Amino acid sequence: MSYSFAQLFPSVLFQFRSVLSLGSADFGGKENPLQVCTLSISVTNHNSPEGKVLVVKFDDKWVVPDSDVIVGILEEKFHERSLITPPEFASVTSKIFPTFFKFVMSKDSNDGSEQALLEELKASNEHLEKNGGPFIAGEKIAAVDLSLAPILYHLKIALGHFKRQSVPESLIHVYNYIKA
Repeated sequence: MSYSFAQLFPSVLFQFRSVLSLGSADFGGKENPLQVCTLSISVTNHNSPEGKVLVVKFDDKWVVPDSDVIVGILEEKFHERSLITPPEFASVTSKIFPTFFKFVMSKDSNDGSEQALLEELKASNEHLEKNGGPFIAGEKIAAVDLSLAPILYHLKIALGHFKRQSVPESLIHVYNYIKA
């Protein structure tokens, strides 16, 4: 079974977010009680009724395969080290993914999608510079970072592969954020 970039990309991206959130959870000094397993969707039948790949199981119950729900449950169960993004930072980078996806999928070099992505990256660069980083909300990693990190990782790979481009090194704060 094969999948196109457009079919597979969002699923993989949001699974990374959940795994990063799990890795950042504080288990109160105890060993991590959760186990990360990978499924090959081509050889297993672990799909939900909505056709999405199930990502997490808590208390022998499959959870809706939505990264926001999964991150919320992790926050609720393991809140000792909160990942809640302060409201003023929640939407700082929210337009990067849609502009990136539009640009990568675009076949028209004059549709403005490249410029829109560049503007979003510039805005993020300015935000990181202004707030001192290294994270979106400052010194402490938050859910917004766990959402943004896989997007920027995929952005770096996809820009090189599909568009023969890269994140401009002049956007030093975004560039360093990606490298970290």
